[in-house]
Amino acid sequence: MVGLASVLIAIVADAAEPNLQSIALIQSGTGPASRGPAQNFTGTVQVTGRFQSEGPARIGGATVVFEPGAHTAWHSHPLGQTLIVTQGQGFVQPWGQPAQAIGPGDVVWIPPYVKHWHGAAPHKSMTHVALSEKLNDSSVTWMEAVSEAQYVQAVSAHPR
Repeated sequence: MVGLASVLIAIVADAAEPNLQSIALIQSGTGPASRGPAQNFTGTVQVTGRFQSEGPARIGGATVVFEPGAHTAWHSHPLGQTLIVTQGQGFVQPWGQPAQAIGPGDVVWIPPYVKHWHGAAPHKSMTHVALSEKLNDSSVTWMEAVSEAQYVQAVSAHPR
């Protein structure tokens, strides 16, 4: 699973020969790492391997590391989102439904426009690869922060 998180292979058009296709490789560790912004995340979150494909493709993504207790704000994606958990323990919760525990090897599909959050367990970090597609130049709509009470209630139902 680390190979998926480490290397992105995308097809790009060769400018000199428009009928030829070449493969672009982004080597692990060569892209910038950034801290998840406080308006979108609670706790310490590191985002690496960020990529966005060129049209006509519209897929983009990143590897996201959540320190214990860190999580996203409520948000949605116009074309849905896929999460591939590579390490640790975490949770995902759609609005109005119970949280679900997630761990290494789990693949989570969040349908379009479903308000949700995801992040690490209170005492364990979690890493996932997040994939989503752009629609009208946007792949995510950020909303309000998950309150401390919402987070505690969601994770307390899952002793791990």
